[in-house]
Amino acid sequence: MAAGVTARDEQKTGGILLALPAVLWLGLFFLLPLLIVLVFSFLTRSQGGQVSLPFTLAQYERVFDTFWVVMQRSINIALLTTVICLIAGYPLAYFIVRRRSNFGKQFALFLVILPFWTNFLVRTYAWRVLLGREGLINSTLINNGIITEPLELLGTEFAVLLGLVYGFLPFMVLPIYASLSRFDFRFIEAAQDLGANDVKAFLRVMLPMTLPGVVAGCMLVFIPAIGTFVTSDLLGGTQGLMIGNLIYSQYNRSGNLPLGAALSVVMMGVVMIALLIYARFGEAKE
Repeated sequence: MAAGVTARDEQKTGGILLALPAVLWLGLFFLLPLLIVLVFSFLTRSQGGQVSLPFTLAQYERVFDTFWVVMQRSINIALLTTVICLIAGYPLAYFIVRRRSNFGKQFALFLVILPFWTNFLVRTYAWRVLLGREGLINSTLINNGIITEPLELLGTEFAVLLGLVYGFLPFMVLPIYASLSRFDFRFIEAAQDLGANDVKAFLRVMLPMTLPGVVAGCMLVFIPAIGTFVTSDLLGGTQGLMIGNLIYSQYNRSGNLPLGAALSVVMMGVVMIALLIYARFGEAKE
């Protein structure tokens, strides 16, 4: 009995020692920076944009007063990006899964991940060329007589939304594809035999059983979309200003570290809410 207890204690101690490097790494490079940002958000801006005492809630007041419009815009654009990616990504994932040949599936997946072979910044600059006043889109529309004056596509929320959907669509397709690849399509046949049409069979059978992939894809799109600043900066300008651009500007331009920290904390709070939704509706159903 004593030997068994000693062996279990040794295994427990060994497990703790094995996990210790990872715990130290996470504590030093993840938890400690978060704690510093949280503390900075309650401090006062001093000369030069640095932090100083006393503690105050003034930065959060500015976030929910002056910058709340930008926060709402960021959430709306991120949600709209997620919805569009879901509407486009689910049928695309279904199309890939239903390919009969393994080569067809692999080739379709290859096309989905092909954009990742090019740097995201380069792809965003490519959209600037396409959406410019003399870009391919305007030139094509003018040459075909559809419009007479170039459309102002750059510097709009539409350009930001287009760039985000293009950039994050694969993150929606791949998790849904993983769920659909495990789905037994005989359930659809059984539902149809019981009198369900295609819409009811999808809503009551396929969608609930593939919901973990849908929720995972939504999280993978929404979380990076709400914090983006490259796409909104290059394609949206002032009209596409998002929370990520504000945080970047506070740390690199105006030098208001407490305000930047408060904006970061609020954005992390939104992300935490999204993660809680995933924990509730994603993992619980797997």
